[in-house]
Amino acid sequence: MPATTISEVISQLDAIIQDAIKNSDRRGYFAALYKQVTVAVANKIKEGNFFEDNGRMEKLDVVFANRYLEAYNNYRNGKPCSASWQLSFEAAKTWKPLVIDHLMAGMNAHIGLDLGIAAATVAPGNAISNLKGDFDKINVVLNGLVNEVKAALFSMWPISKWIAGLHAGKIEDAIAGFSMTIARDAAWQVALAYAPLDTPAAKEEYITGRDKDVAAFGNKLLHPGAFFSTVMYIFRLFEFGTVAAKIKKLDK
Repeated sequence: MPATTISEVISQLDAIIQDAIKNSDRRGYFAALYKQVTVAVANKIKEGNFFEDNGRMEKLDVVFANRYLEAYNNYRNGKPCSASWQLSFEAAKTWKPLVIDHLMAGMNAHIGLDLGIAAATVAPGNAISNLKGDFDKINVVLNGLVNEVKAALFSMWPISKWIAGLHAGKIEDAIAGFSMTIARDAAWQVALAYAPLDTPAAKEEYITGRDKDVAAFGNKLLHPGAFFSTVMYIFRLFEFGTVAAKIKKLDK
C-alpha cells in the first residue's frame, strides 16, 4: 500500500533493507541511502522552523517516496516500472558495478525522474514557484549526510587506502555534486515543465519522454565505455565485504 506519512515511508524502506540484507539483494544499497535522507528530512520537519511549510514538505516527501516504492514493488512482482528504475534494478543483479555506481543509478532515476514530478504534483500550476525555497533546503539536508556516506563507502576498501584516496574526488562529486547540484537543478526544471500540464495525456507523454532521457543517462553511468569500465572493474576487485555487510554500513 502507498505510504501516507513519513513514518510509513521509513517503515517501508526499512522492510526493503531488511529483506535485502537477508537475500543479499544489491537493491538494498539505494534503499539504505534513501532511508538516511528520509530520516534527516523527517527530523528537520520535526524541528518546526527549518522549512517554510512543514505540512507541504511531508506531503512532498511522501509523494516522492511513493514513486520509488511503487517502482520497487512493481519490479519485484514482475509488473512494468519506469525504464530508469528498470535499469537500476537490473544492475543490482550483476557483480561488476561498485556500490557507488548502484547509488548513482538509483539517484539518477529518483532525482532525475521522480523528484520533479513529485514536486509539481504537490504544487501544480502557478503554485510551483512557492515551493522553490523549501525545495532548495533539501540540499542543506543532503550536505549533512555526505561525510557519513563517504565514510561508509571508504570502509569498503579496508586494506586499500590508496584506492580510497584516488577515488575520493569521484565519490565526493558523485554524492555531493551529482545529487545536490546537477540532478536537483535538472529536477527543478522538470517540475517547472510538468506543473502547467493539466491533462492525463499530456502528463503521461511528458513522463514517458523524460523517463527515456533519464534511462539513457543512467545507461552511460553504468556502461561508461571500455576504458572506464575496465577501471571500474579493477576498483571493484578491491571492494570487500558481502552485500549484506555493505548494506548494513550504509544503514548505520
